[in-house]
Amino acid sequence: MKKIQNYVTGQWIEGKGEGTPMYDAITGEVVALSDTQGLDFAEILHYGRTKGGEVLRKMTFQERGNMLKSLALYLTKKKEAFYELSYRTGATRMDSWIDIEGGFGNLFSNASLRKLFPNQSYHVEGEPIDLSRGGRFMAHHIMVPKRGVAVHINAFNFPVWGMLEKCASNWMAGVPAVVKPATNGSFLTEAVVREIIASGILPEGALQLITGSARIILDTVESQDVVTFTGSATTGRLLKSHKRIIEESVPFNMEADSLNASVLGKDAIPGTPEFDLFIKEVRNEMTVKCGQKCTAIRRIIVPQDLVDEVQIALGKALDKVTIGDPRLKGVRMGALISRDQVTEVRNRVEELAKTASIVYGDLDKIDTIGADSKKGAFLSPILLREDNPFKNLSVHETEAFGPVSTIMPYNNIEEAVTLAQMGKGSLVSSIATFDDKIAKEYVVNAASHHGRILVINREMAKESTGHGSPLPNLVHGGPGRAGGGEEMGGVRGIKHYLQRTAIQGSPTTLTEITGIYQANAKYIEAEQHPFKYHWEDIQPGMSLKTHKRTLTDTDIINFSNLTWDHFYAHTDITSLDGSIFEKRTAHGYFIIAAAAGLFVYPNKGPVAANYGLEDCRFLRPLYHNDTIYVRLTCKQKVDRDVASAEHPSGIVKWFVEVFDSEDELVAVATILTMVQKKQEVFVEMTDDKIEELLSKLMPDMKPKWGIMTPQHMLEHLEYTYKIASGEIQDFDVATPEKILEKIHASLYTYDKFPRNTNFPLLEKDKLEDLKYPDLETAKQKFKEQREKYLEFFKENPEAKLKNLVFGELNRYESYLLERKHLNHHFEQFNLL
Repeated sequence: MKKIQNYVTGQWIEGKGEGTPMYDAITGEVVALSDTQGLDFAEILHYGRTKGGEVLRKMTFQERGNMLKSLALYLTKKKEAFYELSYRTGATRMDSWIDIEGGFGNLFSNASLRKLFPNQSYHVEGEPIDLSRGGRFMAHHIMVPKRGVAVHINAFNFPVWGMLEKCASNWMAGVPAVVKPATNGSFLTEAVVREIIASGILPEGALQLITGSARIILDTVESQDVVTFTGSATTGRLLKSHKRIIEESVPFNMEADSLNASVLGKDAIPGTPEFDLFIKEVRNEMTVKCGQKCTAIRRIIVPQDLVDEVQIALGKALDKVTIGDPRLKGVRMGALISRDQVTEVRNRVEELAKTASIVYGDLDKIDTIGADSKKGAFLSPILLREDNPFKNLSVHETEAFGPVSTIMPYNNIEEAVTLAQMGKGSLVSSIATFDDKIAKEYVVNAASHHGRILVINREMAKESTGHGSPLPNLVHGGPGRAGGGEEMGGVRGIKHYLQRTAIQGSPTTLTEITGIYQANAKYIEAEQHPFKYHWEDIQPGMSLKTHKRTLTDTDIINFSNLTWDHFYAHTDITSLDGSIFEKRTAHGYFIIAAAAGLFVYPNKGPVAANYGLEDCRFLRPLYHNDTIYVRLTCKQKVDRDVASAEHPSGIVKWFVEVFDSEDELVAVATILTMVQKKQEVFVEMTDDKIEELLSKLMPDMKPKWGIMTPQHMLEHLEYTYKIASGEIQDFDVATPEKILEKIHASLYTYDKFPRNTNFPLLEKDKLEDLKYPDLETAKQKFKEQREKYLEFFKENPEAKLKNLVFGELNRYESYLLERKHLNHHFEQFNLL
């Protein structure tokens, strides 16, 4: 029998023992064996800390985020193979979608968080703190990657999502991971990890996989490591109390299965959309993944007078759930992970049934489609009813981790809150109501016991992700029984793997440390106007002091007339008695506008646009005849993605200080500009440069890629110039409409054309017949056609012409295409 392997210390290793069998949840057949015997866990953890950690820690947040995005795109292309394996865990196509593509979604979501972090390897948190009256002693907080590994001990129910939702956070933080999935289903985790390693996208050591038992893995954890656990509360408490965890003060994040509750509001009576949504939500949470979700609804809390109707409606909804082989289109629910899990769930249901009644389903009878119920890990949905939930506490203490839930009554919202709290903490709760007062009363009073609360009503239903769907940008965790942890939560999830440190010093020192200009730090006088610099050349602290301007009475009145802002302080000087104003006062926004007039550089340059305004403060009024000047200083640089038709750029935050003639600070603001990045990838294709390159092109030159000869390359370029000059336009654009905008926008990037890209009109892997007798003739024809292209746009500067790949192009876009295209082919023949 085949063994799945472990990926540790840079290699795939098979355990040295007999192995533990993993079974197909549908057929009962052995899928593979898992085995970790012979692995050196201390060496594995050390390898991660050093090999993977050293590389990840040096990467910036932007680099890490782009790494995650690339990995998500790569895995998405491989997803169908993962679905085939996922069926063997008992999951339907929808169940698998949650696990597989939900996991990839976590990579995408965390990748996008790079925009919220500075363009460096560590984070600067919060606002600066002035510790002195003179402004020369201050503090700030930075957060740096921990120098350990993230040890993830995962549950069986989500072999892919369970790994990636955690790893996405630690990789973004710059910390490597050692993943230990539950044995059942780890064959699917291994398949995904194989693709991750094969992609080469992650640095070596960033991910290691242990596919079987690892009872002593915590024996060598260190204080810089982070341990996360998902599973039963009993096992979680045992691991949390491990001697090494306590001695080393290792951060331990626990997400335990919890008795999540959903409440039906008193207003949500039969016939209302909320009642129907509630029934649908409960049915889904009972049957998706066969109820094997840590967020599934275990307790159904409904008004006393609606218990019977909810029971009947749920029964009808569950009748529609077909059970069997998840590969079959008509099957709505598959199997539990294993026969052992079926036994475990049956035992828990029997405990609950000591006081509650089974009102739907049968532990001993199940009808299946396309599968043998005796061989597979099948179980009927089980609905129980507990009429005395305040007296019989088993329903608040016993969890059957499968398609099992229990109805219980309440008389008022206070009782509903109390019942929800009796679960002693959960990952999620929900309430179905269209009465916002009921929603508020429940949420505010129940929030102390739940990590997340969903309010279900008709307004959000079409876009809701549902009760049981954790989202990567929200906290996922819960208090009490749920473990007290927070696995995710956007930036919060990443910070779990960072060390927060308070730093104190002078503003100048802290500017250097944080990479963000701090008020009162020394200025770095710019050698030229800061708006003349590209994004890469601007540095925090770079500063410009402007000339002065006197504000006149006429300025203020004209600004009032222009903006229609006729506030009395600006327009009626007879009404100033008893106010804070002494004379006609300049508008605050006029001060900002006047400041911009002083510091803005008028000529075209790298500054592409005004991007926004932040933190604007007016420290004292300015009156007519007051004189001001401005100090413009680079505060911070923030990288950005560009998806539309614009050149690569970043955001520069400028600290604007407005001073009066006595050098007193009177206003401050932070303005944002979009600043273009340098184009250093492509050589500009001037007449002289082209002549130089053509002189080096010889008939016997071999390409670095592709099958073209030098002459084929020139004849191809000549043909594209005929398109660019309008001589050839009788064709349809080959790029599909749905991606044309994206392809067109790629002209503005500084990315090279991919090698071996096939021109739409050329047959793949076949050379066209040559038109000209020799290379020298082809060179001459190439130059003549290029001249026609330049002449066309000189005579028709507003023209737009079709291109086979990029759609309609104007003069500037044709230039961008020419530059990329010539660079591509001249590099192909080693001329660049």
